[in-house]
Amino acid sequence: MKKIPLLLTSLAAFVAVNAVAQDNERDWQRSQIRHVLLISVDGLHAVDYLNCSRGLAGINNGDPYCPNLTALGSTGVNYTAASTSKPSDSFPGLMTLMTGATPRTMGVYYDVSYDRSLDPPTTTTGNGLAAGNCTANAAPAGSTTEFDEGIDIDKTKLNGGAPGAGLTDGGIASIDPSHLDRDPKAGCAPVYPWNFVRTNTIFGVIHAAGGYTAWSDKHPSYSSVAGPGGNSLDDYYAPEINSNVIPLPNVTTPSGISCSTVPDPSSDLTAWTNSFQNIQCYDTLKVNAILNEIDGKNHDGERAKTPTIFGMNFQAVSVGQKLIEANVATGGYQDAAGTPTPSLLSEIQFVDDAIGEMVNKIKDRGLYEQTLIIITAKHGQSPIDPNRYFPIPGHSGTNGESPATILANLLPFSESPLNPTGIGSTEDDVSLLWLANSANTQSAVSTLETNVKEAGIGQIYYGSTLALNYNTPGLPPNGDPRTPDIIVTPDVGVTYTGSKTKLSEHGGFSHDDTNVILLLANPAFTPHTVYADVGTSQVAPTILRALGLNPRSLDGVRLEGTSVLPDVNLNFGW
Repeated sequence: MKKIPLLLTSLAAFVAVNAVAQDNERDWQRSQIRHVLLISVDGLHAVDYLNCSRGLAGINNGDPYCPNLTALGSTGVNYTAASTSKPSDSFPGLMTLMTGATPRTMGVYYDVSYDRSLDPPTTTTGNGLAAGNCTANAAPAGSTTEFDEGIDIDKTKLNGGAPGAGLTDGGIASIDPSHLDRDPKAGCAPVYPWNFVRTNTIFGVIHAAGGYTAWSDKHPSYSSVAGPGGNSLDDYYAPEINSNVIPLPNVTTPSGISCSTVPDPSSDLTAWTNSFQNIQCYDTLKVNAILNEIDGKNHDGERAKTPTIFGMNFQAVSVGQKLIEANVATGGYQDAAGTPTPSLLSEIQFVDDAIGEMVNKIKDRGLYEQTLIIITAKHGQSPIDPNRYFPIPGHSGTNGESPATILANLLPFSESPLNPTGIGSTEDDVSLLWLANSANTQSAVSTLETNVKEAGIGQIYYGSTLALNYNTPGLPPNGDPRTPDIIVTPDVGVTYTGSKTKLSEHGGFSHDDTNVILLLANPAFTPHTVYADVGTSQVAPTILRALGLNPRSLDGVRLEGTSVLPDVNLNFGW
């Protein structure tokens, strides 16, 4: 085969990149949309939006109980068959929204997953991922990867333990480099969240085109949204959600609850997610950051710009769906039709009130016509039907065994349930299994097949069925070090947990896990509903097109052929 000179290859790449840059620069000022507000209401299903916008008998006198979302829908395009990433965990769900890619391409499978090409961190993480050795340029040992509160300097603090940080504001500075996995190919350098992601993000594209970018989320680790290099976020805010609950002076929720004292002091105060009330105070911190940013300030209230792209995640609905708060209430749904319990109803109404505050602020600033508002979710929650929930091993430990427990001897020690101090296996209502030796895949599957009932197994993906949607597991150049050897999706309602405080979970492939709200709103839109299947991966290229930028600037769009969302008039035709 004739070789192409390196100089010509480099020149062609330079011309292609600069052509995209020139297109972006040329069309940047032509766009009617100058701002995009992207909101992830974690857990909010498509049916939740249908129910709250139409009303349900016995709830709020039958009237809509999300009036602000309903108002957005009056000039919105509603996609009823939107699907999240698979797995539907928060980390891949978030990065799918930001990259236009699936886990196959962006390399993100779960907050806690595994990478055969990395070595353990220098010091044991806050959640127990053990320290280990790393030798530059030597063969990797493989390691569990952790991108949650465990990599904070101090996960018990709302500011993540960042030196000199304010009460709620550690951000990227609260990441402890010694808690990060290391890459022996890069001299054992720690792998920061933004460099763990293999593809660029909308923040990188928009920032490079001269836009101002901001994001707020639940962990400092979710600064991964910046993408490779980590330099594309102008304003990042991430109070640690799994920190100890503390009073928040001068913070009042949109529904009027004062957070200056802890609203629910009798709850488990080791995390904000342990209380229906306390989680609303936590989310309000991020709501206030958004209100500041709409007002042309940074999240702390210092003078800045109204971002070109900005947004946040809400955790309240997810807590309302999952939590059993002892001696207080049980959340979730009353039936398979998605009728919310009073606790979940309160969380939906809180989020709706908060979104109403944002929309009103946008209107007050005269930015409503220039702003595309997108409401979606990183993940759903399963099961909706409360009668389907079946935990394994369950509260008593007698409901069966999870796939990871059954295969414990075949897993790397950092992933194995046999590790008494480890971070644990990657299991929720899905089981991702990386084997210590991929040659054992067939025998491992055979073992699972003989324990289908014990583990509540619905489907087992490996070999060819895995290769349809993911790269072949292994080490380069013949495999992908992050692809699980086996993925198990259990029967609907089965969750691999012994927790007494939850009644649903996410991460799996089921309809309730993946079918989420996806609403695009702008006063210029003619309201309508799209029933065709779409994916949340299509949000990223749609945002770029709305801003007059080229969707193909995203690696994920080019590599996977991700299209812009259908049937929405953005007045640009690439």
